Amino acid sequence: MASNTISFLPVQISTSQFCNEKPHNASLLPLPLSSFYGNKLLISHSKLRTLSLKGNKPSTNVTVLSTLPTKKYTSQKIPKWSARAIRSFGLGELEARKLKYPNTGTDALLMGILIEGTSPAAKFLRANGITFFKVREETVNLLGKSEMYFFSPEHPPLTEQAQRALDWAVEEKLKSGDSGEITTTHILLGTWSEKESAGRKILETLGFNDDKAKEVAESMNGDVALSFK
Repeated sequence: MASNTISFLPVQISTSQFCNEKPHNASLLPLPLSSFYGNKLLISHSKLRTLSLKGNKPSTNVTVLSTLPTKKYTSQKIPKWSARAIRSFGLGELEARKLKYPNTGTDALLMGILIEGTSPAAKFLRANGITFFKVREETVNLLGKSEMYFFSPEHPPLTEQAQRALDWAVEEKLKSGDSGEITTTHILLGTWSEKESAGRKILETLGFNDDKAKEVAESMNGDVALSFK
């Protein structure tokens, strides 16, 4: 099998959500929680990418997301998620753990977009004064702090609203007829479509509205009609 050598900067990951959204029972695919530096990655492609790490220590197998959990569709029936969307989701999940919340909610999806930071969705939010630190502060104000000694699950399960936000992203992509990828913009708009969600309330508090949502969508796909509920 061909090998590729990839170097990663060391990353520290701490656990961290007391969330008032109802948890969804969808099982999440695992993300690696270790940082690697100067290791050789042997990559084989499947529904999940399996990475075999070989260095001074014994080999270790880990898996990374190649898709996001969806309620209504299998991965074979939907367009691919972009690398930024997958990374944003993973970072949002980790932020939920850092805040010691038991679930990954729409607030975490929003924070993940901003932590990843390089997508058009993240840039649009920052240009409109919506930053990660503001969203994080509003999240704590809205949902509160968790118990000091609570340990969040390794992969906090999606809330029902966060699951619907991801499903909305898939549905809108399929309706568009575009063969491209599902992006962080779809996740942002999916979050906005959930009117009673923490993510929507936080966006509203920070000045996001339907006009801005339409502006985001138009910059992505031209003049489109969004089926917000």
